[in-house]
Amino acid sequence: MTKSHALIVDDNQDNMAILAQMLSMEGIESTRIEDSTKLEKALLSLPKTQVIFLDLEMPKLNGYEIFNQLRSIDAFKNVPIVAYTVHVSEINTVRHLGFHSFLTKPLDQDDFPDQLARILHGESVWA
Repeated sequence: MTKSHALIVDDNQDNMAILAQMLSMEGIESTRIEDSTKLEKALLSLPKTQVIFLDLEMPKLNGYEIFNQLRSIDAFKNVPIVAYTVHVSEINTVRHLGFHSFLTKPLDQDDFPDQLARILHGESVWA
């Protein structure tokens, strides 16, 4: 059986490591992209992805630009893209642009398993 896979795009290594560990505890493998300009090349070898966690504020390409890039690729059109950020004030912008869900950093390790399960079952989470 193939494991579920998540893509994490964030310029902060510590945040990515924590999220990857939390995903691993839920049986989900992940690919981490720290430099947003390297995403396009990484997508060529990425396993089938069930969820994408996207930081909004990054140098070079920000989360909104990456969101648009991912939505233009057929393989990612229906993959839930979760805004994963400290910027709670962006929640309405994110919702308006069509992100699937919104999770604030730092993630709550007690709430995360339920939030992830809901996202993977197609339910939007705005927390």
